[in-house]
Amino acid sequence: MGSTRLPNKVMKPIGGIPMIELLLQRLSKSREINEIVVATSEDPRNAPLADCVRALGYRCFAGSENDVLDRYVQAARGAEADVVVRITGDCPLIDPELVDGVIRAYRERGVDYMSNTSPPSYPDGLDTEVFSMRALERAWQETSDPFDREHVTPYLRRPELFSQSSVGNDEDLSALRWTVDEPADYAVVSAVFGHFAPDIHFSWRQVRELQLAQPELFSPNQQITRNEGASMSNGQKLWKRAKQIIPGGNMLLSKRAEMFLPEQWPAYFSKAKGCQVWDLDGNMYTDMSIMGIGTNVLGYGHPEVDAAVRATVDAGNMSTFNCPEEVYLAEKLIELHPWADMVRFARSGGEANAIAIRIARAASGRDKIAVCGYHGWHDWYLSANLGDDENLAGHLLPGLDPKGVPQSLRGTVFPFNYNNFAELEALVNNHDIGVIKMEVVRNKGPEDNFLHKVRELATARGIVLIFDECTSGFRQTFGGLHKMYGVEPDMAMFGKALGNGYAITATIGKREIMEAAQSTFISSTFWTERIGPTAGLKTLEVMERTKSWDVITETGLQIRKRWQELADKHGLKIEHWGLPALTGYSFQSENNLAYKTLVTQEMLAKGYLAGNSVYVCTEHTPEVIDGYFAALDPIFKTIRECEEGRDVTGLLKGPVCHGGFKRLN
Repeated sequence: MGSTRLPNKVMKPIGGIPMIELLLQRLSKSREINEIVVATSEDPRNAPLADCVRALGYRCFAGSENDVLDRYVQAARGAEADVVVRITGDCPLIDPELVDGVIRAYRERGVDYMSNTSPPSYPDGLDTEVFSMRALERAWQETSDPFDREHVTPYLRRPELFSQSSVGNDEDLSALRWTVDEPADYAVVSAVFGHFAPDIHFSWRQVRELQLAQPELFSPNQQITRNEGASMSNGQKLWKRAKQIIPGGNMLLSKRAEMFLPEQWPAYFSKAKGCQVWDLDGNMYTDMSIMGIGTNVLGYGHPEVDAAVRATVDAGNMSTFNCPEEVYLAEKLIELHPWADMVRFARSGGEANAIAIRIARAASGRDKIAVCGYHGWHDWYLSANLGDDENLAGHLLPGLDPKGVPQSLRGTVFPFNYNNFAELEALVNNHDIGVIKMEVVRNKGPEDNFLHKVRELATARGIVLIFDECTSGFRQTFGGLHKMYGVEPDMAMFGKALGNGYAITATIGKREIMEAAQSTFISSTFWTERIGPTAGLKTLEVMERTKSWDVITETGLQIRKRWQELADKHGLKIEHWGLPALTGYSFQSENNLAYKTLVTQEMLAKGYLAGNSVYVCTEHTPEVIDGYFAALDPIFKTIRECEEGRDVTGLLKGPVCHGGFKRLN
């Protein structure tokens, strides 16, 4: 019932009958089987399954969830079995005559283990294994490998330990898929039963004839690989399931598995603490990657921040009244930025961007915006505003376009490049620009007084200047990065680092600008919840006490230095980018993405989440950094071999990762 890819699948109705009941009724026609036992797990989710099976008159045994080998042994002992026939519960098209044939072959050949899957030649969904109780007990006693214990028979299939044989079909039909693991499988099997209804005792050969006559019934699941689930982690299974029901698979492009390691990335976490992350299978990884996309400067699950949030949950997160913490947090942000007078809060970077732009437009009385610096959270804004005929290359993430957006919303955003003041000045001269929105730093800092020139231009033309500090804030200074350069904007936004993993973003600004918010409706119920401001206050308190911005900047500089030393050691050329605390590198090679994928693949096997960037947190101690570089060294050596002619694609276990931007976030 707890199937990762298709929850509750064994009880899903086919023609109004639970799938497990159809399987049991078909299998009951076997002439060689003495008793059918359903071996499920003790997971409470399986209670309805057990009740159904017992109501049908079959024995049902509940054992270990993950040690299925032990579950089989205990179930077989309860049935006093001397021979065990293994049929999986997701194969309702199992043919009793085919099962009987495998059982008879087992008896005739006198082996320990017999199957019709070594090698497979029947459609997937007709798998039958027969083995002696003696062999099953021996496997149970001898193997401690989690894979053996989860999948029951791998240990039994070792020819050096057990005698074995197999039954094959005259024609290799192993590419056909008649099992049920995913929604597409369920649709196919339901269509088959629907075709033969009300008869449920049709043979596998009749199904084969149906597939030849009506192949369209079987097309939905034919792209799924046989026994794919045995090699997939629970995270990979859930990611595959997610992509069927969530556009893109999740809510953030930067967290998609394909951005890291297609077909191998664990994708989901069960726990996170410090700089460690545990996946759904209980594997622990040290996060030397993007740390929640840069949200956790103090590390995952910081005890003081979490304690403050728990106290808020206990006291109540939401009420008809406002939470006082938003006032205290606003005062703190203004204290850190004396040029600002007022603050508006939200919960995401996209919301902060939208708030800032709407206020700035209202304040300036002009709609047109000059934008520099592109993040995932304002690609939506560009796609909504750039016209169909404008050049989007280099500005939008792959796959985003302006289709479906009303024409009235387009043509008001004008991109310009960082450090190109002449380009910005031309935009201002040629268009009625009311807002300039930009990051303080891109992959390198300002040149030729760029920021000061922008400030002077905005002041002279009555343009509202917004600094996007959603990513850069609190990384290199206690507050906005603009404090390092002595340039004050009219507005600034803060996001990722502000709540150490809890949702809180802020837009701050000068009074005469921010009061324009009163003339435009900017409001949301959940901008008033209490957890975000609580986390923000405690995060700033801890940051100030520990001087976290100094710690992560120095750590990032050390990481960058050691990357270069490693590259020099192995004769590789790399390019560095990003703030020290958001540091990254790229191989100067046409195989850059393949090498990045190889790094991620090999480091994952060593217990590290790693690519070509590290978003530093205070939990990245010298010991953690030393371990990371010890693991990375031999991979750089392999990449050197690839530069000298070794085929990197032959080393990859899946596709190359998707490309991205060298960007702050």
